[in-house]
Amino acid sequence: MAREDRNNKRGNREEEQSEFIDRLVHINRVAKTVKGGRRMGFAALVVVGDEKGRVGFGKGKAREVPEAIRKATEEAKKTMIRVPLREGRTLHHDVRGRHGAGKVIMRAAPPGTGVISGGPMRAVMECLGVQDVVAKSLGTSNPYNMVRATFDGLKRMESPRTIAAKRSKKVGELVTRRQDGASAPEALDA
Repeated sequence: MAREDRNNKRGNREEEQSEFIDRLVHINRVAKTVKGGRRMGFAALVVVGDEKGRVGFGKGKAREVPEAIRKATEEAKKTMIRVPLREGRTLHHDVRGRHGAGKVIMRAAPPGTGVISGGPMRAVMECLGVQDVVAKSLGTSNPYNMVRATFDGLKRMESPRTIAAKRSKKVGELVTRRQDGASAPEALDA
């Protein structure tokens, strides 16, 4: 009976951990100069998300790589943000983010586009659960600044529901349906 309880607890712990996916973005070997020479360590940058609109990043330093990754993952889980997604697959609107010399542009994309972005931004988008996005990184290629710039842009993301609430309007007044509306050239001919 006690074994079954232990197995259930382990199973629950595994289920809790499996709801998040994590991506190792960057590992850096760092050295600290001490009296006897250099002491080597490792710094890790990790992005964690649930693929349903929540994402976070963290960094950790330790003497061993697995310990640095564990610390970074724990920090990432503590600092998660929620990002509204359109249809659960793309962004609601185009957005720019900036941190230091890192600048990023993220644009909503039609279905079937895929994740078109490079390096650290791709890891953030995949952990976030975005399936269609076009993103470009300008300025620095430093992974830390690129991830922070991406998060800066994602924090600026607003859904039509929140904007409608701020303006005391209905969502239908702000958003026009693309399927049932006439295209611009047809409207000009009428």
